[in-house]
Amino acid sequence: MKTMITGFALAASIIALPAMAADTANIWVRADGSNFMPRIVDAFNKGHENQVKLDIIPNAEIIPKYGAAAAGGTAPDALSLDLIYTPSFAAAGQLEDITDWAKSLPYFASLSPAHVKTGTYKDHIYGLPFSADASVLIWNKKLFKQAGLDPDKGPANWAEIEADAEKVNALGGDIKGFYFSGNCGGCNIFTFTPLIWASGGDILSEDGSKATLDSPQLRGAIDLYRSMVKKDLVPAGAQTDTGANFFAAFATGNIGISPSGAFAIGALNTQYPDIDYGVTFLPGKDSGWSSFAGGDNFVVTKGTKKLAVVKEFLDFAYSLEGQTILAKYGSLPVRGDIAKEALKDLDPRYQIAAEAMAKGRTPYSVVFNDLINSANGPWTQMINEVVFGDDVDGAPPACGRTLPSRGRGITAPGAHV
Repeated sequence: MKTMITGFALAASIIALPAMAADTANIWVRADGSNFMPRIVDAFNKGHENQVKLDIIPNAEIIPKYGAAAAGGTAPDALSLDLIYTPSFAAAGQLEDITDWAKSLPYFASLSPAHVKTGTYKDHIYGLPFSADASVLIWNKKLFKQAGLDPDKGPANWAEIEADAEKVNALGGDIKGFYFSGNCGGCNIFTFTPLIWASGGDILSEDGSKATLDSPQLRGAIDLYRSMVKKDLVPAGAQTDTGANFFAAFATGNIGISPSGAFAIGALNTQYPDIDYGVTFLPGKDSGWSSFAGGDNFVVTKGTKKLAVVKEFLDFAYSLEGQTILAKYGSLPVRGDIAKEALKDLDPRYQIAAEAMAKGRTPYSVVFNDLINSANGPWTQMINEVVFGDDVDGAPPACGRTLPSRGRGITAPGAHV
């Protein structure tokens, strides 16, 4: 009897214990993700006891703000971070090593390889794919038809790009054959570099420590752009465009061909439904194609006490439901094994972009901002000078130079050394 009473008392005490309280993790995302991120967070919060508090940070502020917060101990638990910055923050010791967790995921091998590569530092994983974009080539079908071209066939090599642009340009008036943002380093790493990759060249060594600009592939791609500029196939404003018209120029309906990104599909469909356009891969000189795999990595702040919630949220984002939400609201799926299913109800042109992203590449460097994105960096200066200037051979300022291989911390864009 005593044993029975003791058992009842124990059971009653267990029942009386309070349930484990739900926990909340704070996650940041840059403004580029303001369409899809709130939706996936809302879906997660509705179906889980643990919750996510989301903060959307302006694009220009998120890198310095996170760097300062990490240094001061006030950083969010996790962050959707432009994938190119992952090596820098990992090198600065501000990210959690998630190698074991990442490799335990049953679909790890299906995650975007370019994202995983940029998320890896010294053989340890600090970032996993979250959102994705891919560079593609788009063309205006109406202008192609007016120019006597097949409106359903996009250029498949460099010669076809230039020839098709010439024919469209001949329509006259405000119509031009080709457009690119000539003074935008980020735009051109996204859309110009794939022309080089598809032709067998590169601009950086595999580990990002050395520039490899002295190649026939780069020279050939430069010659292509120079020729189109010289033939007046490109609007004069392209030379000074720092990216403001990267998409807007094509959206006017007066541009025949433009390198762009998967984001353009959604933007054209919703904002410019009257423009009939095609999507294809960015081609190599004679054949083949390549793409820049852009987007964000999901990184965890070193020392966070909300790791369990963060993992739960990322598991949801990687589910078919999560990947479908991301795809519907502006991000390509990052799980290749379910990408087609996640995109099945969307514009079929997304399938081309998804294929491009899955096989896309991303340059690896802990000083990416200084080299590529900075308006005063060697990449931006080189592109502008060699395409629009006279001294092609003397222009590349980073050619063959050994580059810094480690960051000492991040407090603002351009602060990596």
